[in-house]
Amino acid sequence: EMAAALSREGGEDAFRRLFRFYRQRDAPDLRGVVDFSAPGAQVFRSQLSISSVSDQDACRAGLQPVSQWKAYGLNGYPGFIFILNPFLPGCQRHWVRQCLKLYPQKPNVCNLDLHMAPEKTIDLWGQSKEQLRRKGSSKWEPRSLLEKLRWVTLGYHYNWDTKKYSANHHTPFPSDLAFLSEQVAAACGFRGFQAQAGILNYYHFDSSLGIHVDESELDHSRPLLSFSFGQSSIFLLGGLKREEAPTAMFMHSGDIMVMSGLSRLLYHAVPRVLPNPEGTALPSCLNQAHSSDLPIGSVIEHSSDEDWQVCAKYLQSSRINMTIRQVLAEGQKFPEESGTKRTGQAPSQDMHHEKNSRAKRHKPSTV
Repeated sequence: EMAAALSREGGEDAFRRLFRFYRQRDAPDLRGVVDFSAPGAQVFRSQLSISSVSDQDACRAGLQPVSQWKAYGLNGYPGFIFILNPFLPGCQRHWVRQCLKLYPQKPNVCNLDLHMAPEKTIDLWGQSKEQLRRKGSSKWEPRSLLEKLRWVTLGYHYNWDTKKYSANHHTPFPSDLAFLSEQVAAACGFRGFQAQAGILNYYHFDSSLGIHVDESELDHSRPLLSFSFGQSSIFLLGGLKREEAPTAMFMHSGDIMVMSGLSRLLYHAVPRVLPNPEGTALPSCLNQAHSSDLPIGSVIEHSSDEDWQVCAKYLQSSRINMTIRQVLAEGQKFPEESGTKRTGQAPSQDMHHEKNSRAKRHKPSTV
């Protein structure tokens, strides 16, 4: 009732009021949060482009055939698509391992680069895996470098000083993640989507993501893709202005969100990370190993038991989100800029975030 009352109020920064409500540690009323696994009146089935993705290509990306996906839209949010976990059993594990073991490696950029010497961040996985594997439940144990990871950027690296992407700060985009993104975009009606920039955010139970709009890409006609793994979260999707109260929804492990069309430039935020609704250390979809026979050309790789033990320990108190963007339209180029700095790094971890939050230092960075 409190959340509903706050939603009705509107007015100056209604978004911030609801953000603070769901940010509360003392379990606010979550009955108003949309749960796509039990769709209510505001939710409708969304039509996908089944013929755009062959069953074989879906399988190669670790996904079920598109005909089996459960995709939904939200009344009042044209272009917003929510896909309930479409991953084949065990295939989420590949993306979790990539986000922890491979993608943080150089030449990709991460928040630790801002205050650590380059040689100290070369092998975050190698430096952290033993510490993570041994970790108990005490809050007072020192955090490993992987647990201090807040964000990693891929492809075109966002420049936190100019708030822009640039041609001169680019590294190769991971081919497996590009293939996954292309299949999901095609299934949602965006054939020819090119994954050109990625931001990986690493959340813990005390993390949040501040209110922002993703508008730095030069081509807004292409969708923003968001993939979540690990513990759950509350996601707030608002309007074109912060005076419009947002809709709250749950995101669980394996869920995918697509923001396109009129929903591409809406304000959004993550006020809270929550334990998965099953009440277990990990959601059951992450406890499944994938089948032994992967199709020819699959981008999915088997995770060793040793690697997965480290990932599973990390995810017991964490959530990983991958957001993938196409920065430039076909044939488009960056405008000429003079004196652009080649850092592509945030001056602080707190860019674009709620200023007075007690957990401010824990927040992943946004674009």
